[in-house]
Amino acid sequence: MGNSLILVLFVLGLLMIIKGGDMFVDAAIWLAKVTGVPNVFIGSTIVSVATTLPELFVSSIATYQEHYDVALGNVVGSVVCNIGLILGLTALIAPIDVRGANFKKRGLFMIVSAFVLIYLLRDTIITSGEGLILLVAFIGYIVFSVSEFKKSGKKQVNQGIENNPSLFIITNNMAKFSLGAILITLGAKLLVDNGVALAEIAGVPEQIVSLTLIALGTSLPELTTAITSIVKKEAGISIGNILGANILNMLMVVGVSAQIAKKGIIVSYQNIMLGSNIFNIPQTLYFDLPVAVLLMLILVVGGILFKKINRLVGFSMLTIYIVYLSTLAKLFL
Repeated sequence: MGNSLILVLFVLGLLMIIKGGDMFVDAAIWLAKVTGVPNVFIGSTIVSVATTLPELFVSSIATYQEHYDVALGNVVGSVVCNIGLILGLTALIAPIDVRGANFKKRGLFMIVSAFVLIYLLRDTIITSGEGLILLVAFIGYIVFSVSEFKKSGKKQVNQGIENNPSLFIITNNMAKFSLGAILITLGAKLLVDNGVALAEIAGVPEQIVSLTLIALGTSLPELTTAITSIVKKEAGISIGNILGANILNMLMVVGVSAQIAKKGIIVSYQNIMLGSNIFNIPQTLYFDLPVAVLLMLILVVGGILFKKINRLVGFSMLTIYIVYLSTLAKLFL
């Protein structure tokens, strides 16, 4: 297969994921709002599950094909991209109000999930049994979200959403829901296959491609949702979506992928050069995940202190993301 065709198919996979994710999210939001679900709940659960489907399909397919670096790199890279790039840019454009306990609880859940993942990866492998632990934690998060919604004891009034939608509207949204899922699945397959091929052509580790290009591609639904939330002045969806997506990436995506892996998801070692010395380390465990945790701490602590994700916090997160990418290029390429 020619290099140009590989690049074209990689871009086509990205476009299919973007369009499929957009259609799927639109249908999911419509369904949620018809039932009167609040924005924060929509963002932290329904939209998060919908926008995390690209990561789920990409990591699952990569795991099945035994490209474990792509599977894990996609997850960790998406978390870093979600906070550093997407929330960083969003906060720079328009600070996000995070008053209330909802942000604190989900922020803490996200940080704890990261430390659980780091602990399970201490031996550089996520076994099927450890994957089940993550899936149980994922179910716990969904139960927690549902209980929080029930405690509120109220439905949201949604302007512009019909109480009794016509058959055409229902059919149209169900079609978008189904077609979106199909596009995401096919796009994920193209993204993995051609992303691995691009890594081979460029002579760079698969993990670097997954942490950057593939992670950015699978995070585009979150970026689209964030931009849309700014335009519609519904920041609750944006912050709730990012927190929920990160939790789902670490718990649901890794948990499901671990069930697919024959012997478990294995963390590979990468050579890094510091001065004249070369060190062989498990990159995900000692570099990528610590960066993700740092971004989480800045997000959550900054939000609690300032009662909003202000431009200072946004600038800090975006700067760390840029430095992270630059360091990847210098140390691992």
